[in-house]
Amino acid sequence: MSNSQRTSHVLHTNKALELKHLRLAATAASCGSFRKAAELLSLQQSTLSRSIRQIEYGLGFPIFERSSGGVNPTPAGRSVLRLAKAILEEFDTLIATAKSVRNGETGRLAVGFCTSLSAGNLQASLVEFRQRSPRIELATIERSRAHLAMGLRNGVLDILIVTGSLPLLDSNTMGLWNERVLVALPQDHPLAAREIIHWTDLRGETVLLSHCEPGREFEDVLVSKLILPEDRPKIEYHDVSRGTIKCLISMKVGISLVLESDIVADVAGLIYRELRDGTSPSRFDYSAYWRADNENPALITFLKMLSERYPSPRLER
Repeated sequence: MSNSQRTSHVLHTNKALELKHLRLAATAASCGSFRKAAELLSLQQSTLSRSIRQIEYGLGFPIFERSSGGVNPTPAGRSVLRLAKAILEEFDTLIATAKSVRNGETGRLAVGFCTSLSAGNLQASLVEFRQRSPRIELATIERSRAHLAMGLRNGVLDILIVTGSLPLLDSNTMGLWNERVLVALPQDHPLAAREIIHWTDLRGETVLLSHCEPGREFEDVLVSKLILPEDRPKIEYHDVSRGTIKCLISMKVGISLVLESDIVADVAGLIYRELRDGTSPSRFDYSAYWRADNENPALITFLKMLSERYPSPRLER
């Protein structure tokens, strides 16, 4: 074979082995008939036969034996068709994966928070998201608000769910839910006899707070409720987890403030009472924050679910 003939044969082979031609050949092999394959593919039988001949010409050998009863792969054709089917399966998987990513059905979502996952709306929201989108990898990161804000800015995190306001440039905000503020007490504490406790009842107490979030927020709201320093309890900060703070309460070192989602992670010997400001319970608002330029389809899917669970029209820019 001369160089020009080799070049011509390669060009014919490249043209013959287009993906659509492989699909025609694989369908014909599955049906055992050009006529049945053409009907299944909504093609003229002559069009399908011509395409098969182009493949065979390009390869340089027949891949089907024709007979009045239909078609059967030749020995060489079986090898080609086996590879063709593998190629088509991989391509179909690629298309399905790309479609899933585009539609937010697969991918990865990184959620940052600084509250309890033991119960409450955050846990329920993440559980529902996993049920709706089981193919999306969900990463959860618990850090301080400062670390979370940094993670959002540098793209490590897709979305934050935190209490209070978090000033971030070029970010979107969605109001979510709110939770009551409770007092955690030893069960034999004098205040435990009351069903409801007011902020003014904390005077003279020792309130234990963790450096972990939302410790500083608790102090801020306490100061805002009790304007006069002499009306405020003593505040002690401990460089321990919120769970360890509960252990200190059970040891009668002091009392503490918690959000209602935190009471499921219980410690023996503790009780919880609602804190009120006048006649209304005191509450902390939760919001979601994400970068305005984040086009992660998984994030869009998560935001859609949040807007359905918490439909209050409080989307801000």
